[in-house]
Amino acid sequence: MSATASSTSALSATRPVPPKTAAERGILDAFEGSSGSLPGNGWVSKVRGEAVAWLDAQGLPTRRVEAFKYTDLRERIKEVWAPLSGAAVEVSVAQLDTALGPLAALDGPRVVFVDGVFNAALSRTAEFGEVVEQMPLAPLLGKAPAWLEGKFAPGRLGDATAMTALNTAFMSDGLMIKIKPGKAVSKPVLVVSVRASAAPSTIASRNIVAMEAGSSMTMVEAYVAVAGAASKGIVSGLTDVTVADGAKLAHIKCAIDGSSASHLSNVAAKVGADASYRVFQLTAGPQLARNDLTVEMAGTGSKLDISGAFLARGTAHIDTTLVVDHKVPHCESRELFKGVLADRARGVFQGKIIVRPGAEKTDGKQMARALLLSQDAEFDSKPELEIYADDVACGHGATVTEPDENLMFYCRSRGIPEAQARGLLIEAFIGEAIEKIEHEAVREALMELARRWLSQGDGLEAGSAT
Repeated sequence: MSATASSTSALSATRPVPPKTAAERGILDAFEGSSGSLPGNGWVSKVRGEAVAWLDAQGLPTRRVEAFKYTDLRERIKEVWAPLSGAAVEVSVAQLDTALGPLAALDGPRVVFVDGVFNAALSRTAEFGEVVEQMPLAPLLGKAPAWLEGKFAPGRLGDATAMTALNTAFMSDGLMIKIKPGKAVSKPVLVVSVRASAAPSTIASRNIVAMEAGSSMTMVEAYVAVAGAASKGIVSGLTDVTVADGAKLAHIKCAIDGSSASHLSNVAAKVGADASYRVFQLTAGPQLARNDLTVEMAGTGSKLDISGAFLARGTAHIDTTLVVDHKVPHCESRELFKGVLADRARGVFQGKIIVRPGAEKTDGKQMARALLLSQDAEFDSKPELEIYADDVACGHGATVTEPDENLMFYCRSRGIPEAQARGLLIEAFIGEAIEKIEHEAVREALMELARRWLSQGDGLEAGSAT
């Protein structure tokens, strides 16, 4: 070992550990105060304790952690609250529909969690029929079955991170859903996480989605808040997805809680042979959002399509970080993300494609584009390719642009007011990503959500399709 290396090692060994922040201390206090009321025993209690111990030792990630280079959670998260206890806040159907906006019109099964707890009165589970096995996760955690323990095994969700540990420590409920082999759910399934309490809290939900061989489903996850809900809080969502051989899953996620609550989301998926997994994420509202996606292409002939739109104004910060891991040959992946950033908002896209040894004939493409509506807005993109196999076709790209003045002039010369012309161009920009949603009703609902976001901005006016 060189003298320089020895000195560096010695310095690292003696480097003082920074004092815990109020939020990091709050994690321990919140867990001590709520662990007795959280569901689960046996191995569930054990993994909760391990998660909190990990957070105690590692703390929240800073920019020195490469994956959080642009999103320093230690700096941004100032406080952590305990999960709510006691009687749940009553939410009416009208309140829920208002929070959901155009998503409320979707016809199909609905599973609703209010402040992290299943709400049967607001749910429509009878519409699932016999092709689906589904139930809230909390009763399963109470029984702690052995088969479920494998879902929490080390490495199941990739390397340990503060976000997965936080979710594991505080998870209160979620949806366990299994689509039987060869069966199809004909209508989109809407899974809703609602913030309703006026008291700030940490809400952690864990969803487990199992698509058996040859099955198919469209699922929409929506994170919303009703009027009167606390402006602060932490929303942690983790969805564990398995798409078996020949199965098809369209997975749409919408974070439209327009408040100061922090939105921390993980999706971890494993895709089997000749299977199709289509993901779309819309983030429009949270002041701080971190969306992590990790997809393992584990079966030959599988196809993956990940797309999304992120819309931010003010000082909002939205980070999308994804890893697509091609482990076998003859797989295809496509990633397309579009962002619109106004005022002093910041968008981050980090995308990594890994091609493992032996994964020949991999076809992977990745693109991120941002539209800046202000000189003070910022977009950071970090695409990565790690290729350990020959005979592959992989590529990535990123662009940052401003509204096209030539197109603006064209629209105005046709009598379209400036604000409306601007809205039309922005709508067309993000529409390329939203158009990748195959289900028409879901696609139109998300496009309407985007239009509503545009209509709320100063000097912006959403275009009309008519």
